[in-house]
Amino acid sequence: MSSVPIPKTAPFPEEQIELLNRVMGPASATQRAWLAGFLAGLDAAEGQPQPAAPPRAAEPLTILYATESGNSEKLAGDAAKAARKLGLKPTLIDMADLDLATLAGVKRLMVIAATWGEGDAPARAVSAYADLMTDKAPRLDGVEFAVLALGDTAYVEFCAVGKAIDKRLQELGGKRIADRVDCDLDFAAPAAKWIEGALTALAPQDEPGRGRVIAVDFGGRQVTSADIGPVEAEVIEHIDLNSSRSDKETVHLELAFDGAVPAYKPGDSLDLYADNDLAYVDAVLKATGLKDDALRQDLQRNVDITTLSLKAVETYAATTGHIYVKQLLESGEARDWIAGRQLIDLLEHFPISLSAEQLRAVTRPLAPRAYSIASSRGEVGDEAHLLVAAVRYQTFGRDRKGVASGYAVDRLKKGARVRVKLRPNKHFALPDPGKDIIMVGPGTGVAPFRAFVQERRATGADGKSWLFFGDRRYTHDFLYQLEWQDALADGALSRMDVAFSRDGAEKRYVQHRMWEQRRDLVDWLDNGAHVYVCGDAKAMAKDVRATLVRAVADIKALAPEAAEQAVRQLEREHRYQQDVY
Repeated sequence: MSSVPIPKTAPFPEEQIELLNRVMGPASATQRAWLAGFLAGLDAAEGQPQPAAPPRAAEPLTILYATESGNSEKLAGDAAKAARKLGLKPTLIDMADLDLATLAGVKRLMVIAATWGEGDAPARAVSAYADLMTDKAPRLDGVEFAVLALGDTAYVEFCAVGKAIDKRLQELGGKRIADRVDCDLDFAAPAAKWIEGALTALAPQDEPGRGRVIAVDFGGRQVTSADIGPVEAEVIEHIDLNSSRSDKETVHLELAFDGAVPAYKPGDSLDLYADNDLAYVDAVLKATGLKDDALRQDLQRNVDITTLSLKAVETYAATTGHIYVKQLLESGEARDWIAGRQLIDLLEHFPISLSAEQLRAVTRPLAPRAYSIASSRGEVGDEAHLLVAAVRYQTFGRDRKGVASGYAVDRLKKGARVRVKLRPNKHFALPDPGKDIIMVGPGTGVAPFRAFVQERRATGADGKSWLFFGDRRYTHDFLYQLEWQDALADGALSRMDVAFSRDGAEKRYVQHRMWEQRRDLVDWLDNGAHVYVCGDAKAMAKDVRATLVRAVADIKALAPEAAEQAVRQLEREHRYQQDVY
């Protein structure tokens, strides 16, 4: 029996009418009669039925997020789901897509912003963030706002972007409706608590005789591949791509999976769950006077015992009462002292016996390290490949190495097992097969572009592709050299320009090659090419973008400001994408 749809004049928001029709449409006459009787019974049980007041329309809420690794975006999605249950109608906006002028018309604003590196905004949000801090920003008088900041206490400028946005919104006339919370890597619990409190403060208050609209999610939450894991994989290949005479170690890892392969796409990453080096674990235990096998195992697998932050020094002073650590903090020299040092330096330089609880208080959970996937399933099947460069250096007379890279390069030999988890990246994905692509990836930044080229070959893409690659020396550091030559020969790669910084008297980097080829570069852009940049965020990514702006200005005879706007337009169109670290 077909049902009569609920009319659009019913006292419900449009989206709820649609949901009700989806539920009631396939219902049988018996089911609908039962529901009608059930609702009538509820009214009777509550006394004399009263004329129902029209429900209040859902109030708008803008949720603005600035994300690099995807955490802010995920939290913004969680906030939106919770907001609907409180009579709010959320709109999610990536800061990369923000039209700054629209903020003036917002009534309620929730901001979730990550800080990247030493106080920088996420790469895709740099332009909008910069404009927000200038006189381009509109007045926000009457706008109620709340800010959640994500960061990493390993960096001196902890949560700097969130803090600056919070301050700036108030300067522009906004009304802070909930206090800002600054979250470290273990953000899940404090972020959830903040979202609950901020939404409660932002939600419209009930009025006598008015009903609050509560959005009902009739469908279950869709589980994505990103929600699954970590899973175990076996290392089936471990190859140092640098020559024996190189001063670098860059290892190509091939992983095979026991069960289902993570459903990755070119541009995605794998979170690699590394173990701490046992020799380092033992040094930490020796410095603290602790001897406990269970603690030793836990420190190896689950605890970040390397990072030394100002917060860790403050906690060390507070929990131990160490007089010299207190003096270091009081003198204002602690921030400079920790630069280049690790937790072991604090423990050995200011020794004191610790309990296991005190040691845990100055540490944090050991977070996985994301590595770009360097393969396409269209070519490698049920495998996933990674490219990992060993991080080794010396400071204050002690040899240091990266936790994850040291684990991958030194201990993940052929046959070893490792835990990984898929980290999708929808903001660094291939365009339509007919579109041209320009890829800029020096060093390990070339990893996702190996996946791009493999995917384009497997799918028979007819768009052109151009790769800029750079490293130190042609003879010793040309990563995947033979593969690129094969790709050029079979047409999967249309063009390649390389820069090897140590081969000449003057250092040459990928941005220098871009400048030399600027006319062709701009021609490709005029023909609709998409640009992808992967690698170092601190210098390379900034230099590459600046070079592109200069190239546009030079070839098109534009003022620097106009060329900057042209590149910003590429970003807004998602034709200039970065995956930097």
